[in-house]
Amino acid sequence: MSEEYFIQGNEACARGAIKAGCKFFAGYPITPSTEIAEDLALFLPKEGGAFIQMEDEIGALGAVIGAIWSGVKGMTATSGPGFSLMQEHIGYAAMTETPLVIVNVQRGSPSTGQPTMASQSDMMQARWGSHGDYEIIALSPSSVQECFDFTVEAFNLAEKYRVPVFVMGDETVGHMREKISIPDTVEIVPREMPEEPKEEFLPYKAKETGTSKMPPFGEGYNLHITGLTHNEQGYPDTSSPIDHSKLVKRLCNKILKNRNDIVRVREEFCEDADVILISYGGPSRSVATAVKKARAEGIKAGYMKIDTPWPFPEDHIKKAAKTAKKLIVIEMNLGQMFYEVQRVASGNAEVELMGKIGGEIHKPLEILEKIEKSV
Repeated sequence: MSEEYFIQGNEACARGAIKAGCKFFAGYPITPSTEIAEDLALFLPKEGGAFIQMEDEIGALGAVIGAIWSGVKGMTATSGPGFSLMQEHIGYAAMTETPLVIVNVQRGSPSTGQPTMASQSDMMQARWGSHGDYEIIALSPSSVQECFDFTVEAFNLAEKYRVPVFVMGDETVGHMREKISIPDTVEIVPREMPEEPKEEFLPYKAKETGTSKMPPFGEGYNLHITGLTHNEQGYPDTSSPIDHSKLVKRLCNKILKNRNDIVRVREEFCEDADVILISYGGPSRSVATAVKKARAEGIKAGYMKIDTPWPFPEDHIKKAAKTAKKLIVIEMNLGQMFYEVQRVASGNAEVELMGKIGGEIHKPLEILEKIEKSV
């Protein structure tokens, strides 16, 4: 059974978090994500959870990491300036394999930019924002329903791969209202607890998938958590090049070797397309409309909607570059994922950017004109 609601994308993220089993939120108000915090402040206590407004975004993510290691699922929500402040803790979460969720409702930038306007200018920051070699997962919703669904999925992926997962929304999707369906129950990936005796447990002894089990503090397991290079016991091991390489490669490969399980891409009309439009998040709505209009005009156009910008869907882009003559990347910035598409296409197809800044989403007719001029 399910119930229908007419709510904002930000509210849908909050409802998705609760359905996914989130019991802790720490955050700091920032436009245009604040409705997520407001909703969770109201609903989390009713579900046996806790909400804390922290002094800033640095403290917020630190509190979330601590709560997660106490045994609960936790998250925060922010926008560009707050996301910048969180980068050190994101790197720490990647190194300690803390399964956290961050919703970033993107706004115009750089700096404080356009607080009330939409953008997709944090996409490269999501992947490369903290120092070092590591992998993350990012999802990009284009509708209010996807805000709910992708938040649930973010928690499941975080638990499955013990990695920070980002829901990279934007102001348009965060503040639009649509009718959505919220089921009574959703599939939830539980935290995997160890089965071996407590005295034999090694917190960073990896399984074949590259992940390890995660008991909470306070239950008798010998847990030592550090951002330093560490051994299977969790204790610092900073002088061995071999051990450091083994650890960091495992952190990366647990994502890279499971791309087929993680990557989500939707394709329409791509089989015979001469031009394929590639988008993610809010602009995908206009892209789908424009491509259907182009098809009605007899133009062989297709579109690819990337639901998981990270890890980047290289296989899908390679295939598109070999079958189409041109790839057009539609995004609300001056070119971020465009350069990834260009890199992976490797000259097999012409790659063109249709970027837009200033806070306005692409209009379908603008995109249609671009398609018409490209064939």
